Amino acid sequence: MIRRTQAERSDETTAALVRAARELFGGNGYAGTSIDAVAAAAGVTKGAAYHHFGGKLPLFRAAFEGELGEICAKLERVAAEEGDPWAALRRGARTFLEHCLDPGFQQIVMLDAPSVLGWEAVRAAEHDHLLGILVAGFSMVAEDDEAAVPARAQLVFGALCEGGMLLARSPDPAAELPRLASEADRLLEALRV
Repeated sequence: MIRRTQAERSDETTAALVRAARELFGGNGYAGTSIDAVAAAAGVTKGAAYHHFGGKLPLFRAAFEGELGEICAKLERVAAEEGDPWAALRRGARTFLEHCLDPGFQQIVMLDAPSVLGWEAVRAAEHDHLLGILVAGFSMVAEDDEAAVPARAQLVFGALCEGGMLLARSPDPAAELPRLASEADRLLEALRV
């Protein structure tokens, strides 16, 4: 039998807590989820949850970061699959909006995070994760105006975040998706000219 190190056990506990937090915060919201429930779902003690995260807010932040990490990985995969950079930008925009249909992502990222973490902290984290992908995409298509890349990426980033918020607050997000995806395509086409 191979004995795990303390660091490996700690990493496993942290990962189990984050998985449970994403599931519970995503399903029940921040207000409807206790740290006790997350610890129980992760199969650890409440003391272990406090030891690893210090409280409910840092645990929620880790769940939020996990959600952002997942969408970023998905966007990077989509971009790598496309041969044409403009097609990658269009497909990435649609992929982001489609991901906003996920109830857990909606609850954690779109609905709870702005009030729990604060708008500035949410935008800073989204910038760190998502904006870099857009900047890279626009850098690939900037023919003679590299200086415009950050502004274009920021404009599309803002539009996609607001589109995600519209989906999260819509009574029928799946019906709203095609219209928003079409508008994202139109925005990208306007920036292409």
